[in-house]
Amino acid sequence: MEEEHRPNSDSSSQGPAVGRRRLITFLFGFSIVATLGGVLTPIIGYLWPPSRATGGKSGRVQVGLTADFPAGQGKVVPVNDKPVIVVNTAQGGLKAFSAICTHLGCIVEWDQGRQFILCPCHDGRFNALNGAVISGPPPAPLPQLALTVEGDTIYVSEGQG
Repeated sequence: MEEEHRPNSDSSSQGPAVGRRRLITFLFGFSIVATLGGVLTPIIGYLWPPSRATGGKSGRVQVGLTADFPAGQGKVVPVNDKPVIVVNTAQGGLKAFSAICTHLGCIVEWDQGRQFILCPCHDGRFNALNGAVISGPPPAPLPQLALTVEGDTIYVSEGQG
């Protein structure tokens, strides 16, 4: 009678052993889930941004001093959590427009060299005097906002200017 030789298989004293293959499979699955979560989180955050309470702010907001906007200059500033471009043209003085392009919602900027408002996404160009479309794909002009100057302080409100 021969005795069978078996390794020590006393499982009562040891916990269940995790094999290498099972551990690698678990780590691979975890890395896939973590990668998908890292990719999908910003996409979902972009598609469904959190709602923000405006707090009833619809009045005028101080955007700077007249010294901050010399002639021929423009700058994007926040007004009630929305981007607004304030320009000081040699012909028309200080003007404020929504800084959200009417084409696809990109934020416009001031083109210092050519003295117009530029949408960098698709090369949309807007007139700095009235917000009208000069060229490019935007279907409508930039909405002009109410701008007032009291002393040296510039105020912008969301109402039409």
